[in-house]
Amino acid sequence: MRRREFLTLIGVAAAGLSCSAHAQQPARPVIGYLSAQSKAAALEQTAKFNRGLNEMGFVDGQNVAIEYRWADGQYDRLPAMATELVRRPVDVILAQAPPAALAAKATTTTIPIVFVVGIDPIAAGLVESLSLPSGNATGMTLMTGPLSQKRIEGLRELVPKATAIAMLANPLSPDAVPEIRDAQTAARANGLELKMHNASTPVELDAAFSAIAAQHPDALLVGSDPFLLIRRNDLVAFAARYKIPTIYPFREFADSGGLISYGTNIANAYRQAGIYAGRILKGAKPAELPVVQPTKFELVINLKTAKTLGISIPPMLHARSDEVIE
Repeated sequence: MRRREFLTLIGVAAAGLSCSAHAQQPARPVIGYLSAQSKAAALEQTAKFNRGLNEMGFVDGQNVAIEYRWADGQYDRLPAMATELVRRPVDVILAQAPPAALAAKATTTTIPIVFVVGIDPIAAGLVESLSLPSGNATGMTLMTGPLSQKRIEGLRELVPKATAIAMLANPLSPDAVPEIRDAQTAARANGLELKMHNASTPVELDAAFSAIAAQHPDALLVGSDPFLLIRRNDLVAFAARYKIPTIYPFREFADSGGLISYGTNIANAYRQAGIYAGRILKGAKPAELPVVQPTKFELVINLKTAKTLGISIPPMLHARSDEVIE
């Protein structure tokens, strides 16, 4: 055999071995990231989710792929997005916020779902129990509704002479009904009149702003809906313009200039969601992973905003704060 022919045969054989080895490599698992929020509003949460995945040995673009779907606060888009991910198909779905979790749950009963929600996941039908979810979904609950009482108590302490407060909520949010109900109960217990304002679109939010400004409430309570989190800069600017003492559900509002926030650290919840997604990719079953409940709630005060509004933070409230933004 001529030398040239021999080398050609070796090259062909090597190429065949390379293709065979490549074909034998397992396909990278795919995570579908289904979000009710916008990409810009969820940057920190997404980063924390990836951090949790990293802790489990998964790196996006290396040994796992993540496909993102952003509803930008338009919840009617979520069912179609969930269907896209199921048809892909993906190996795990991360569902960000209640509307995404419910859309994913309604679309598949087999693909594992890891959710981060504020609603009661049992009452919403996402799981059968917190300790043993028993289905294809598990995740983290932020317990936003029951915190309405604490937030109203915080407003009462912040504005002791208040008689009427406003609440802004998104009526299309699955957690709006229990959150509003708890807020109304807390307001009555504190001798306050609660005036409701709804918004689920930018136009409705502008209208709500006008109505709140016309009523001159003593304080404002903002609901925990993803649409409102997306528009947090607008909310903070409105409260500053009309000098309305406002309490928010998450520290992201205080970081953006909001006066005070009280709630779960949602960024840490997404880190835990990343860990759960990694465990599922390694073989764990969502039915056997208990729903994680928060053990700590953060009180964050933006002292710079308080000074701008001419508000003195009560010493006891200041002392209970977990962080003060100067």
